[in-house]
Amino acid sequence: MTLTPIKLTPSQMAWRAAQDIADGAYVNLGIGFPEMVAKFQPPGREAIFHTENGILGFGEAPAPGAEDWDLINAGKKAVTLKPGTAFFHHADSFAMVRGGHLDVAILGAYEVAETGDLANWSTGPKGVPAVGGAMDLVHGAKQVAVLTDHVTKDGKPKLLQRCTLPLTGVACVTRIYSSLAVIDVDRGRFVLREKLASLSFDDLQALTGATLHLDGPVADLTVPEL
Repeated sequence: MTLTPIKLTPSQMAWRAAQDIADGAYVNLGIGFPEMVAKFQPPGREAIFHTENGILGFGEAPAPGAEDWDLINAGKKAVTLKPGTAFFHHADSFAMVRGGHLDVAILGAYEVAETGDLANWSTGPKGVPAVGGAMDLVHGAKQVAVLTDHVTKDGKPKLLQRCTLPLTGVACVTRIYSSLAVIDVDRGRFVLREKLASLSFDDLQALTGATLHLDGPVADLTVPEL
């Protein structure tokens, strides 16, 4: 089994993804790691977060003990409200998704293919399926980013030539924020943009199940201690 080097925490991955969200963007955050992105908006920028169960404009999670359990996101996590927050019917929420009104969707993943295919709803015949709104999101949002560990718990690559698990969407992922690198999906290729300074290109390639391509300098993946 390949040993994985020191990697980013989920909070650090979420922080890095938050740095690329434009001011005023309409953003859906998937269940799990992506939910933390709401905590890390850069100063001077404000994203408008959307959740499929019918809230637009919610804020970060409340402090422990301060939750209002009438105010939850699609992952049943408590959220806070911001001035101008809107509530609406579940059907209207999906009309926003399917109508192309979201700028970005940030989702988790079991596998991502170099073609941009995404598998994130089932781990196979013995898994518990959890489709949620992901199939709508990956084809309704203008950009789809993935937040994920670079490898599985047993060290196998999650970034592959082709997905082996049931697909959520085809050719939909545009950028991957992994625990080791930032990678774009560009014309059916994984293009490396940033990596941990402690990790060589060859070591990163050994942990990736498809060829990593270079298109200019690769920056150090630098994040704060969180």
